[in-house]
Amino acid sequence: MNIPNLIRIAFRALQRNKLRAFLTMLGIIIGVAAVIAMVAIGQGSKQSIQDQLSSMGSNMITIRANSNSTVGGGARLESSSLQSLTLEDIKAIEKQANYISAISPAVQSRGQVINGALNWPTQMQGVAPDYLEIRGWQIKEGVAFTDEEVNGAAKVCLVGQTIVDNLFTPGDDPVGKIIRYNKIPIKIIGVLAEKGENAFGSDQDDVVLAPYTTVQKRIMAITYIQNIYASAIDEKSTEPATAEISQILRASHKLTESDDDDFSVRTQAELINTFSSTSELLTVLLTAIAGISLIIGGIGIMNIMYVSVTERTKEIGLRMSIGAKGIDILMQFLIEAILISITGGIIGVLLGIGATKLITSLLSWPTLVSESSILLSFAVCAITGVFFGYYPAQKASRLDPIEALRYE
Repeated sequence: MNIPNLIRIAFRALQRNKLRAFLTMLGIIIGVAAVIAMVAIGQGSKQSIQDQLSSMGSNMITIRANSNSTVGGGARLESSSLQSLTLEDIKAIEKQANYISAISPAVQSRGQVINGALNWPTQMQGVAPDYLEIRGWQIKEGVAFTDEEVNGAAKVCLVGQTIVDNLFTPGDDPVGKIIRYNKIPIKIIGVLAEKGENAFGSDQDDVVLAPYTTVQKRIMAITYIQNIYASAIDEKSTEPATAEISQILRASHKLTESDDDDFSVRTQAELINTFSSTSELLTVLLTAIAGISLIIGGIGIMNIMYVSVTERTKEIGLRMSIGAKGIDILMQFLIEAILISITGGIIGVLLGIGATKLITSLLSWPTLVSESSILLSFAVCAITGVFFGYYPAQKASRLDPIEALRYE
């Protein structure tokens, strides 16, 4: 059995019927292209979600008052209205936690910011200086507020680019200007670098950051803290940091073993895993649907190979009569089926890569073509060629040479 010679024979057979061979490949081409495009869209979406969530702070830990707490009559309050988090909790975490690199209290209020005749509805967040490190936020212009300004409840703030765009004319420097928030004058000392929309579609640049003491005393007239933001020392430390914070807060709140937590601790890793699992499920579903084309293409290969065996019955009988064995005939037709499948796979890969680039350029969807999807497509093509080409090849190898020579 001479494999190179069998490959040359298979190529000649395909060249004699180029159009039929191409039409046979078409199912494989469409299937492979669809699989690569679907996997690229799924992987691109997954990567985009991970990048967006990481931009919010990849090691960020969020602590909120437990919204399951109730007041008289069983009425449940929103977590922002509960008062179970205090500055004492932050001090306890700062003192006892080993896996935390930064921590910041947070309170927030919605209102109208005004600059002259221009105004804009937005959210003011009261935070500590460490909040910028936790969220990975850079200062584009000006400076950040300091601990001294926090202690003095200074009327200063940092603004996002959306605030700048809506309160100031192009070319006007906002740093040093006085704006009013709910009639309270406050000085802009810095502009935050742009972040764009997050994974939930919210504009991260539509924000005003001020010292939390300023928001507590001058705007909201409260003493409690709505949220606590912290940052683990690295991504691997997120889980132990979460467990550590829970233990510290339970002790700080004097909760017994039978008591439920009056707080909740969430991490970005949980969000990333949730979104990633959903994206992976969608990718598998889309790939399975696209894979149906591969099955149809395989059936097409089987059909055309049966036709080819019938057409070339005399040729098979002649080869057997001059010494070709059954295994030689089987390998000849099997190689033809594999060549059809692999060639269709190559064209399908090129078409799939081109389709993903077209999707990205026209629809601005995130796509990511991975080497694994290309290798998987080739493997599936080879398996398809072997599986659907074997039975017609086996039929050809079992033909009786005398009967084959007599076939009309």
